[in-house]
Amino acid sequence: MKIGIIGAGRMAQSVAWLATRAGYQVMLSNSRGPESIQTLRKPLGCEVGWVNEAAAYGDIVFAALPLQACRAVPAEPLEGKIVLNPQNYFPHFGVLPELESGVMTTADVLARHLPKSRVVKAFNAILVEEVVPDARPAGARDRRALPIAGDDADARSTTIALMDRLGYDAVDGGQLAEGWRFERQRPVYCVPLDKPMLAQLLAETTRDSVMPEAHWLTHRGMRA
Repeated sequence: MKIGIIGAGRMAQSVAWLATRAGYQVMLSNSRGPESIQTLRKPLGCEVGWVNEAAAYGDIVFAALPLQACRAVPAEPLEGKIVLNPQNYFPHFGVLPELESGVMTTADVLARHLPKSRVVKAFNAILVEEVVPDARPAGARDRRALPIAGDDADARSTTIALMDRLGYDAVDGGQLAEGWRFERQRPVYCVPLDKPMLAQLLAETTRDSVMPEAHWLTHRGMRA
């Protein structure tokens, strides 16, 4: 299976590093072109290319760029493909009224831009600096779980299998509309949890479950 990654920042590089070591073929990309990220090719063990090339290359495509830049994700080459959405909403990058009002979720923004793709919310509820060091082999006692959500059941299953190979358990949060349960300032956001604890907290999360900014700093080490 091939993985295309749109973006070349820390999250993109972390996922690329895990994916190549798990045996996947990976292409990293950005809007400035392959020459600007050529130095990443050897240490990550991946190919590099333009955004359109990565979109066409991947059987699964990881949209690792700011939420406000989602329109830079090309729609046509992603038709029918699984697109992983790790994006979170940070107003200082640009205020989005539809998110401020609660009319849309962060998952909705990319999904509406890619109506013919199978968007899965994944890898948004973990700090980027923890993506590589927190990965564990299957069966490890301290293996971390991450939440996902998506409207296509097969896409969710494929994403769960991918995450397993990358080093994480996953909790299926159901439809994409449920992605709000693990957005920024929700109880599980960026808190290290095992699978049972994550499933329990997701189920208990309500619209009124709003946490202070950076609450995860006081909730480290919650895994059993």
